[in-house]
Amino acid sequence: MKTGILSVTLLLFLPMAAAAQTADEIVKKALDARGGVDKLKAVQSERVTGRIAFARGVEGTFVVELKRPLKMHVEISVEGQTIIRVYDGKSSGWMINPFAGSNDVQPLSAEDLKNISDESDFDGPLVDYQTKGNQIELAGKEILDDKPVYRLKLTNKNGDIRFYFFDASSFLLLKWEGIRKTGGQDLPWESFSSDFHEVQGLKYPFRIDQGSPGTDIKQTLTAEKIEIDPQIDDARFTKPSLPKAPAIPPSPAPPAPASPPLSN
Repeated sequence: MKTGILSVTLLLFLPMAAAAQTADEIVKKALDARGGVDKLKAVQSERVTGRIAFARGVEGTFVVELKRPLKMHVEISVEGQTIIRVYDGKSSGWMINPFAGSNDVQPLSAEDLKNISDESDFDGPLVDYQTKGNQIELAGKEILDDKPVYRLKLTNKNGDIRFYFFDASSFLLLKWEGIRKTGGQDLPWESFSSDFHEVQGLKYPFRIDQGSPGTDIKQTLTAEKIEIDPQIDDARFTKPSLPKAPAIPPSPAPPAPASPPLSN
């Protein structure tokens, strides 16, 4: 009888022990899956070029340039107009958005600047997450598109919460979800990563589908080229110049992505 009880007890506890993972273990495996912390930190600049598609058949191109520390230059061209978004890596950022009815250079809002370090950090939120003021918790294991995934809860230094879903086999990031401010509103937001390829020893998703569930706000970003350590002049991250020939389109286009694509 005692042997039978012992066997049942082991059956109850062994599966749980085998499946046990801590948040830090998952973070390490996720970073290793990308290529490792050392390789990620060794990258000094990145340039991603590709195509972007919005709802209602609106399409265009994008270029994202990133350089340490936290410098960012984003250009999105749609319907003959170009949105430019720049951050100098310190405390200043600017935007030119002809779809807002003006080609003037505007300073980024206080809300944008509050979150800009997340957008311009091409290491992603997991690298040195404690130093960045992020907190990470393991929120469980579940199924996403027929795949077992680990769900991590990340709370950043501003108190914003996101959930990250990592493939339980490859430990690549498949999805994140959270809240994004769009047009003065806080909207639920989700982003799906797929089509992973290796570029100079690092894994990148070459397709990102993102948007607000239950709305027509949707974007698909498809990378055509990812460059590691391209030469980028620091002038690219200063206040941009006004376009030579301003033109205002007849109707507004969908909003530009709030964060650079193709980064964890």
